[in-house]
Amino acid sequence: MVKYQAISNEMRERIKKGYYPIDQPIPDEHTLAEEFNCSRLTMKRALDILVMEGLLSRKRGHGTFIIQSPADDNTVNVISDVNIGLSNLVGSEVVKSKVIVFEIQFPSEKVANQLMIDMDTPVYHIIRLRVVKDEPYVMEETYMPANLIPGINDQVLHSSIYNHINKTLELKMGGAHRKIRACKSNELDQKYLDCKIDDPILEVEQVGFLLTGVPFEYSFSRHRYDKFVFSTVTVNR
Repeated sequence: MVKYQAISNEMRERIKKGYYPIDQPIPDEHTLAEEFNCSRLTMKRALDILVMEGLLSRKRGHGTFIIQSPADDNTVNVISDVNIGLSNLVGSEVVKSKVIVFEIQFPSEKVANQLMIDMDTPVYHIIRLRVVKDEPYVMEETYMPANLIPGINDQVLHSSIYNHINKTLELKMGGAHRKIRACKSNELDQKYLDCKIDDPILEVEQVGFLLTGVPFEYSFSRHRYDKFVFSTVTVNR
């Protein structure tokens, strides 16, 4: 294992164990490089891994901060180093979108906290039904900072927002924090996902990050139980 990977593993464990306070920046790269007896470049590469995983966020002029996970004591949180999107998950199948809500609003305190923005920063509020082979797959409710992800319009909403971010805006997406739970179906599920009143729903709550560690998305995806399987691979670090 190369040194920057070993340092990254150690920093990851420190973050998980609460070694650093979450309301203050972690030590700067120069200080950490001295502690780990390495170059600043090596230290930067080690921290870059944690930024891409959605564990750290860099704020220009303020330092590097630990990102608070949306998980709580009663749920399982999944940290992923990739953001894929439904259009890419289903391969060659055509994904159609029905736009239920599209508006710009000021965020609630919860949304602002998850996106690490002020409550006076406008956000997109989007609810879309995603359809594959004329069958409803998932209903997505998404919040995105309008100044960070500009240019979302009707054409983007009916295709792929992630492709717009990657190809049009040329922004690179990093990791995500996901919270996965089983829910009872609600009226919207029954109306748009063709669920019965007693059908379970798999909800994925997600905060997605750019490679810079900046949150760009806070979303809730509600999946029909017969259209979604969650798989994970554990890698020993």
